[in-house]
Amino acid sequence: MTGGEPVRAGAAAERARAALVLVHGRGATPESILPLGDELLAGVDGVERDGGVHVVAPRAVGGAWYPASFMAPTAANEPFLSSARRRLEETVDALEASGIERRRIVLAGFSQGACLALDVAARAQRPWGGVGVLSGGLIGPPGTDWRDLEDGSLESTPVFLGCSDRDPHVPLERVRESARVLRRLGAAVDERIYPGMPHTVVRDEVDALRAIVAEVADGAR
Repeated sequence: MTGGEPVRAGAAAERARAALVLVHGRGATPESILPLGDELLAGVDGVERDGGVHVVAPRAVGGAWYPASFMAPTAANEPFLSSARRRLEETVDALEASGIERRRIVLAGFSQGACLALDVAARAQRPWGGVGVLSGGLIGPPGTDWRDLEDGSLESTPVFLGCSDRDPHVPLERVRESARVLRRLGAAVDERIYPGMPHTVVRDEVDALRAIVAEVADGAR
């Protein structure tokens, strides 16, 4: 199950104009992903001042949001996956309650956190400020029918999908499949495949996601 207090940085949520939600990977912590947030917010005016950007990183108990692969049969990840979804949804709900509308929220994660972030973003079937998927894809076993997602619309939400062509945890075809589903939902997908990249985050990904965050923080979306 999930639990524990999230880690926060930047402007107070009640006075922020935008928010960045960072979801850590398996075996990691909120503290370990906050440096990525620092990089994504570099150059954004007034990040820590009133009217700046609020950063929140939820915490998974035991360092994992769910126990098996994101492509395992659904039962293998329950009830942990449902609990993780609720945890992330509650984080977003709290931001909205503080006055930050969903179009001002960027949801991003790495590895298992990327899969969870994308899963929640797609299932919300509502537009976001942006979504950053660093080495991840939609959650579900091979052959999943994604048509249950297609009643809603992401309405041109910018989604960055970055992954290696030979990632040991994320098959390339699932990345491609995720991009196709997101485009059918109306998202503006930036899909970048990096030949031979290990399971990590590279500068090009940071730069691409930073552009999304800056646009949202500047009020352009």
